[in-house]
This record gives sequence, structure tokens and C-alpha cells, in this order.
Amino acid sequence: MMLTGGCACGRVSYEVDAAIPGIAHCHCRTCRKTHAAAFASLASVPRDRFRWTQGEELLNTYESSPGKLRRFCPVCGSHLVAERVGQPNVMLRLGCLDTPVTVDRQWHIWRSDGASWYDPGEAYPELPEGFPKR
Repeated sequence: MMLTGGCACGRVSYEVDAAIPGIAHCHCRTCRKTHAAAFASLASVPRDRFRWTQGEELLNTYESSPGKLRRFCPVCGSHLVAERVGQPNVMLRLGCLDTPVTVDRQWHIWRSDGASWYDPGEAYPELPEGFPKR
């Protein structure tokens, strides 16, 4: 399976020739802060099956903890991957994935750091677009 993804402004893109085995929704403080969201959805893919197709030279890097590098577009700020150099996998930030995927295995991780205002166990109304009308 070929997966493609890229940043919001289109300057950086990638492809992965591998299936996604599972999705983790990370609630750690660092993911919440760097993604400005309740959690970051991610998947581990083999480094040797991942390649930048455009804009790799533009990427900025933030070392969020010792040895963990987060790669993002300096123009639009999209976080694309995280990695630890020398490890066999990279972590795709799934919000930047363009290919639709279906995965049976998903987890919420680092719930001990979770935002006080969001509970993944709660059922909330789902709307097809935008905010509800008042």
C-alpha cells in the first residue's frame, strides 16, 4: 500500500510504501502542546519504506526530548513526523496523511497527561461541518 502525505501549504510531502499496523492517539503534554490539540494521532512506519518526495531541505526540527526529533514545515507549521535517529521506524503524524486508511487497532496513550477538558470515553455530538447553529 502506498501512503502519501504533506503539509498544509504543500511545500513538503512524503510517501510511505507500507501499511499502517495501528494508530496511537497520544495525550502526552508535549504532543498536546506541539499540535495545539487534545491529542496527536500517529502511526509507526518502517524508516526504509518512508521517503520525502518534496521539500525535505525546508524542514525544521525540534528536539522535544533527548533524541526525539519532530520535523515540521517552517512555513505553515504542520508537524509531519517524529523520529529518533538510528531507530528503525518513524512516527507519521496522521493529520497530514492524504491517503484514506482503515485500521482495526487503535489506542489512547499517555492518558495520565490528558487535557482536563477532553475525555475520549465520552460521547459527544457529531456534526458533518462547522459549529452548531445557535
